[in-house]
Amino acid sequence: MTSSGRTMPPSILKPIKRMLLLGCCWTAVLAGSVQAAPSQGVEVKKVHAPVPAPNAAAAKPETIQIRASRRERVEVSMGGQVGVLGRKKGLDVPFSLHSYNASLITNQQSQTLAQVLENDPSVRTTQGGGNFADMFMIRGLPVVNDDVAIGGLYGIAPRELVSPQIFDSVQVLNGPTAFLNGMAPAGSVGGTIDLEYKHAGNKPFLRLTGDYTSGAMGGGNIDMGRRFGDDKQLGMRLNVAGMDGQTAIDHERRRNTVLGFDTDWRSSDGATRASLNMDYENQEIDWGRPQAIISLDGKGRAATSVPHPVKPAHNYGQRWSYMNMAYMFGMASLEHDFNDHVTVYGKFGGMNGDESGQYGTFSVLNGATGAGTVNSMYVPFTSNNQSTVVGTRVRFDTPFIHHEVNAGGQGLWETQYTAYSMALGNNPRNNLYHTAQTARPAANFTGGNTNNPGLNNTERLFSLFFSDTMKFWHNRFELTGGFRYQNVQQRNYNYGTSADKAVSGERITPIVTLVYHATKQASFYFNRVQGLSPGLVAPVTYNNMQVTNHGKVFNPYETTQYEIGGKYQWRGLSASLAFFQLSQANSLVRAAAYDHAGVPAAYTYTMDGMQRNRGIEFALNGTIVKGLRFNGGTTILQAKQVHSQYNTGRLAFGIPGYMINGHLEWDIPWVKGLTVMGQVNRTGHEWADNANTAKVHGWTTADIGARYTFVAAKRPFTARFGIDNINNAGYWSVNPKFAGYLTEGAPRTFKFSISCDL
Repeated sequence: MTSSGRTMPPSILKPIKRMLLLGCCWTAVLAGSVQAAPSQGVEVKKVHAPVPAPNAAAAKPETIQIRASRRERVEVSMGGQVGVLGRKKGLDVPFSLHSYNASLITNQQSQTLAQVLENDPSVRTTQGGGNFADMFMIRGLPVVNDDVAIGGLYGIAPRELVSPQIFDSVQVLNGPTAFLNGMAPAGSVGGTIDLEYKHAGNKPFLRLTGDYTSGAMGGGNIDMGRRFGDDKQLGMRLNVAGMDGQTAIDHERRRNTVLGFDTDWRSSDGATRASLNMDYENQEIDWGRPQAIISLDGKGRAATSVPHPVKPAHNYGQRWSYMNMAYMFGMASLEHDFNDHVTVYGKFGGMNGDESGQYGTFSVLNGATGAGTVNSMYVPFTSNNQSTVVGTRVRFDTPFIHHEVNAGGQGLWETQYTAYSMALGNNPRNNLYHTAQTARPAANFTGGNTNNPGLNNTERLFSLFFSDTMKFWHNRFELTGGFRYQNVQQRNYNYGTSADKAVSGERITPIVTLVYHATKQASFYFNRVQGLSPGLVAPVTYNNMQVTNHGKVFNPYETTQYEIGGKYQWRGLSASLAFFQLSQANSLVRAAAYDHAGVPAAYTYTMDGMQRNRGIEFALNGTIVKGLRFNGGTTILQAKQVHSQYNTGRLAFGIPGYMINGHLEWDIPWVKGLTVMGQVNRTGHEWADNANTAKVHGWTTADIGARYTFVAAKRPFTARFGIDNINNAGYWSVNPKFAGYLTEGAPRTFKFSISCDL
């Protein structure tokens, strides 16, 4: 039972028991394989474990301090997992890719994935359409939380908010990745966010952390890992983290708990690698600050002006609003090298999710005064997903050319149950700046049974892929050509009834990339790739008004990108520069009916031309001089609407013209173990409507912080202190998927944590 009186759904408790039982069996099997003697007649190659380093307790305090301080450094790299192409070094990747390590997550006390990605100059975050979920904007296109991948698999990450503490790295690959990862279930094509699990290292590890975040949130984390066996074949890693209390926003209260258990096994010769991850996450939000919505007319123009942002800590939400999310998810993987030339691999993952929320968005009727109405909508949602990929990589030589062939298949099964009940036309009046608490308006418009949500959507995605990466001219050139055959089967049900709308189709999505290694430190690349999205589904409501064609499923569509770029690495410093263009089908919510005052009374969802995005990205990461590290860059974007019925030549909404990030860390030379840091983020203005009549001003936020690593009782401790948005900037960010949806930025927030490595 939670503090708000809501119980954990039974559908979550059953998978917990199953996954714990499966984990025990898996661990027992792996442990047995570690101890089992080899069969007679079979030669087993022994790889002796390295001699362990001296115990930390026996080392000098100064040595302990130096080692611990190095572990805390924030690292951003250009290499990582490139979908089915496998893990690649930064200069070999023909895309713009950045990986953020676990130290960044720990040092910044990130509680959600959005807080981690605030460090990326090509990403901006906002809330989802009417709820408290995260939504990202990459290269001017929305990327919803549904399309976050784990280990390259879509559909197995928590659907609304992701707690990042159980992951070793967060990787962002900019641009469409239909070939690399298959089609994302919700159709996001701006980029891929991929999470990589933590695994046990060769040395035993145990870290205890306690933390505090203003207004009054307390929490902690236990992170422990260890390997077993003479050759350290079996490893286990356990992460438990949680936080509870009031945020820096007035009256808003959040609770989150995440548990991650990883076990992995590798054969003595390293040829076989297996892992199993089992995870649980629960997040609850009470009295959350919602989005403010300005309505649009029949041509995509704002019907009201954009209101001035509220005071950063002011909460214009209602005390009866909440959102509960509970997820069980995990993944099993197996990889085997038959020899130096052939590798086979397979992964399987799943996710069960139960969500419920009583949402109270605020509809702005007068932008100058802040007058408006309070909306009310209750939505229960249950999902069950499975995702898998199997493949092989074959390496061989022909005259003058080295080949790496990738081939395999991928599948995703997604089933969703939901319903809704909302107040329509009886919404109480209120004010954005002087908000009164009102009774929740009675629901008078429903879909399905909210007590027993029925089947609403099924999606089946199946694909086959093939590629050949050819290296020639002393490996200076790497040319990749390939394709993915994608089959899409989508069926949308009318909230639990037998009536359904089905869309199916198939597409071939090709890939062509080229990398030229000019020197050992520099490379240039080109890619021509595509993204594939399932048909858009018309929403039930927009701005608390009915959408006349809600539930209509449109046809799947493609997004094509052309990109050229260059990368440079020298010692601990890396830089990248990219020029890109991509185009995507555009949608429009237009007024279908008006009331006597000329205000929209109903809406229709339609497709409307294309959105063409052109941009430049620059990033710089690493050590500038000894003790001074930088992470940041800039993105310049021009996102235009083309072939539109009403808005050709105008800029797309929710996309700033430029974004700048700069994060600096300095190890104070005269105080060992002390590091100070600062970050400045600047975001240009953006439009809230298709017709560019509602302008949202740009904003700047500044963060400062420090961490100090010291030794007590022969154990390393690290204390961290930070202030986010120290200038307490108040600003709106625009949802890049739903025009007119505004999210207020977080206020000045104080953070403190202390951890001990045992």
